[in-house]
Amino acid sequence: MPIYSIFAVYFIVWWLVIFIVLPFGVRTHDEQGDVLLGTTESAPANLRLVRKMIITSVISAIIVYGIWYGYVKMGWTAEVLSHISF
Repeated sequence: MPIYSIFAVYFIVWWLVIFIVLPFGVRTHDEQGDVLLGTTESAPANLRLVRKMIITSVISAIIVYGIWYGYVKMGWTAEVLSHISF
């Protein structure tokens, strides 16, 4: 598997995982009781975006490693996987 393919898969998986991770642990200004004038009540008060980006990067790396391992070491291809019946 070429390195640019691995980066492309990582990029796609990273964006999928970030949208899954974003809502976890977010509290709104209304939930904290700290609504400032001019702020929407539903705006996140503690987004912690850097932490979520790090978590997303680790999860994505594990997923892409699993995909790479299945493709390179186990021989999982579309043709092989199409013969599996559930």
